[in-house]
Amino acid sequence: MIRIATPDDAAALCAIYSHYVINTAVSFEITPPDAEEFKRRIENTLKTYPYLVCEIDGKAVGYTYASRFRDREAYDRSVETTVYLDKDYLHSGYGTELYSALEKALSLQGVTNLYACIGYPTQDDDEYISMISPEFHAKRGFTLVGRHNSCGIKFGRKYDIVWMEKIISAESEDFKNFNEIRAEFESCL
Repeated sequence: MIRIATPDDAAALCAIYSHYVINTAVSFEITPPDAEEFKRRIENTLKTYPYLVCEIDGKAVGYTYASRFRDREAYDRSVETTVYLDKDYLHSGYGTELYSALEKALSLQGVTNLYACIGYPTQDDDEYISMISPEFHAKRGFTLVGRHNSCGIKFGRKYDIVWMEKIISAESEDFKNFNEIRAEFESCL
């Protein structure tokens, strides 16, 4: 089941994310946020954008959200997207379901451009990062549009980031806050 996140999801989503912070270079955060910080992030995101949870038998197994791409009003129709799955649910199809729901909500908001900032390995067979995320995004229709070399250091190694982009609509509608389209979106879930 996919649903809109609530602040009560903070501890479960924080646990999913903490694995990536502690054990991988997928996230460039070094110290995992605590549940209170995660609660704040969920609340702040939901003021403008969707924050969705995939739940199986009452357990959160993944989440996705959108955030502001840049701080200028001209960028309102562009967002950065994020998705994380519980490590035991990778390759389950839930990431695709989450992103499909996210795209639906963003489309209702009048968003046209999606961007993903992805940690990228600089060496073969890196135990901290793989090509899973770039490959996942490519399968979802994202294309590579940029690369920053050696811009992140984690586990004593330098990592690149790549930017991938997906255009979900060529037409520019008025941007709507997530709360303006929430009821319409919920009826689609």
